[in-house]
Amino acid sequence: MQDKDFVHLHLHTDYSLLDGAIQIKPLAERTEQLGMQACAVTDHGNMYGAISFYNTMKARGIKPIIGCETYVAVGSRMDRSIRSIGGEKANFHLILLAKDYEGYRNLSRLTSKAFTEGFYYKPRIDKELLAQHSKGLIALSACMSGV
Repeated sequence: MQDKDFVHLHLHTDYSLLDGAIQIKPLAERTEQLGMQACAVTDHGNMYGAISFYNTMKARGIKPIIGCETYVAVGSRMDRSIRSIGGEKANFHLILLAKDYEGYRNLSRLTSKAFTEGFYYKPRIDKELLAQHSKGLIALSACMSGV
């Protein structure tokens, strides 16, 4: 099946530990085989594969869409006391896609600060950080744990 208009916007690679299995090179090969013109990678909480993904896709003439499935803290990213609320996890998932270079830089800032300022079991951002670094980003609700 070839559908050039279909684009994956929520996809995890092997950089999403325990969740994604595909490596970047086979992803690029399969995307090309299917005739897709673009593809996004949204690994959990990190952008470790972003440069490799970008270069590999560009080399094949496929538009790379760099993203991340972020963890958004219920309250402040600085709060380390809340792990769950009423038995539910105290963070939600939010997919962020960079629509331009400014978006890429903001996404990089968000994921970096998630590790350096918001890490509590997972790298977390909050609404404050998102408001500061939202330009150039597209947000999607993610999965069942989405915002």
